[in-house]
Amino acid sequence: MSLFGDGLEAAVQKAFTRPAPKSAGPQMRYLVKQLKGTKAVAELLGVSQRQVERYVAGKARKPRPALASRLEREVKRRWQPQIRARARERAASTDGIVIDTRARMGYTAPIGSTDQDRIRHLTVALPPQHAARLFDAQEAGASDRELKEITAEALKEVYFQDGGRRAGSLEEVRFTDVEHLEFEL
Repeated sequence: MSLFGDGLEAAVQKAFTRPAPKSAGPQMRYLVKQLKGTKAVAELLGVSQRQVERYVAGKARKPRPALASRLEREVKRRWQPQIRARARERAASTDGIVIDTRARMGYTAPIGSTDQDRIRHLTVALPPQHAARLFDAQEAGASDRELKEITAEALKEVYFQDGGRRAGSLEEVRFTDVEHLEFEL
């Protein structure tokens, strides 16, 4: 995925009520149950159907690092869909989302202002409408660049313009380098 997409996904995963399976066998069995067959899991993970069957039967235990990461990613993507949907809905309708970032940010503003990019550490609570935009874009398959732009627009409105109370002449906020990014529901 991406830095912003992974950050949103990690925030949603914090709402899980049960931990996802950790070892390869239970992870494979979960995916086989979800996708209704070993063939679909094999195609998803890029391995042979026989290899999937070995993990399900417990004959294979330790996958290679690349397979282990794909397996973990696919399990977490499908784990507790109702809890995931509820957390996203709550953030998009009532709670909003908190962004904690340390990044090089600048903005485009009128001549004479100090709009040069600089490292900023911000922890900002974004209102529900911004959380909804982020989750809707992520669900629609938005790229990291698009998620970054939506986040920058939200920071422009909420932080740099103080919800519209500061002068509205700020044209654009931009991330040029992100050192740390974390979302929290």
